[in-house]
Amino acid sequence: MPLVAIGLNHRTAPLPVRERVAFPPDRLPTILRDLASHAHVSEAAILSTCNRTEVVCCLDQPDGNIVIDWFREYHKLLPGEIEPYLYTHPDQGAVKHLLRVASGLDSMILGEPQILGQIKDAYLAAKEAGTVGKLLNKLFEHTFSVAKQIRTDTAIGASPVSVAFAAVSLAKQIFSSLDGHTALLIGAGDTIELAARHLRENGISRLIIANRTLARAENLVKAVNGLAITLAEIPTYLAEADIVISSTASQLPILGKGAVERAIKARRHRPMLMVDIAVPRDIEPEVSALNDIYLYTVDDLKEIIDEGLRSRQQAALQAEDIIDAQTLRFMGWLRSLDAVSTIRAYRDHAEAQREGELEKARRMLRSGADPDRVIAHLAYALTNKLAHDLTAQMRRAGFEGRNDLLRAARELLDLKDPDE
Repeated sequence: MPLVAIGLNHRTAPLPVRERVAFPPDRLPTILRDLASHAHVSEAAILSTCNRTEVVCCLDQPDGNIVIDWFREYHKLLPGEIEPYLYTHPDQGAVKHLLRVASGLDSMILGEPQILGQIKDAYLAAKEAGTVGKLLNKLFEHTFSVAKQIRTDTAIGASPVSVAFAAVSLAKQIFSSLDGHTALLIGAGDTIELAARHLRENGISRLIIANRTLARAENLVKAVNGLAITLAEIPTYLAEADIVISSTASQLPILGKGAVERAIKARRHRPMLMVDIAVPRDIEPEVSALNDIYLYTVDDLKEIIDEGLRSRQQAALQAEDIIDAQTLRFMGWLRSLDAVSTIRAYRDHAEAQREGELEKARRMLRSGADPDRVIAHLAYALTNKLAHDLTAQMRRAGFEGRNDLLRAARELLDLKDPDE
């Protein structure tokens, strides 16, 4: 049964194109059932994120164009409008692609872990829609297992490669544990939101989020269980912060040397880490001259990020080796399905012969025959029955010079080569 993965991502399509072909999560069950209702589609799953939209299908014919046609028609696109941005991975390529995506090797940020959760959500949506069968179920289970193996056996996700992650990693280096500490985040954009999540995941005890618009800060603290304040309130709370991370679009500094100096005195000179991610800077450079202040800018974080990238790139090479091996393993399982009908037919044939000989043995016992003799006769007759067809076929192969068939028989029956 052909397997195919078709889609586009941040490398093949710009944002306006990705926006046009995104699938709304609340409509996925209906969309999946519509796709699976097509004559040649037996199983289907859809992964739709901000960076990619992909369809994974099992087909009863080796032609992925039927999926592309459906994809185009669903999004009301003209012929040729989406094709330049699409990639198609058939069979083994589809397996390898899904393993790479789940392991973060195909992500915008190498090794990022969020994609695995998104794939799990896509799998659950397809299961709930009833569009996952034996093959996709096995593929997704294998994918989750391999992604976990890569996380365990390599350092693909161990090193920081984003500014927010680098800032939090720096905080962990300075404070060793974030438990019992307070962080003040200034701004409410994506970087601050990501920093807030990383801090929460690493055990920060308290989060304060300051923003020019209080409503935006309040929206963000709902997700991380923090306190929202305005920029004007920063001097009131600054002394409580062990960690300050700032990222606003302000053209002028938010924090000056005087405000920080007063906060340090109020803290009785307990150290404070300040990370200024903004460009232009939110914190006056003169703050770095104060005792007990550790001020870092986005350029200072670059070394941490670059080192993290180098580490992840080395880990990615190990991950690729694991994926190559696990792709072949899955394809071996897939090919083994072709033998199922043959195995079943052979077993049915053997069981029918067994039942026939067993009935004969029962009749002999009922007629008073010696049990040992009956058992010996049963063993002989059953062996003869099971071996007869095979030996007859091997004799014919020898007569016809089919040495390839004889070699295959030796391999199947695990027989030693007579020349050895």
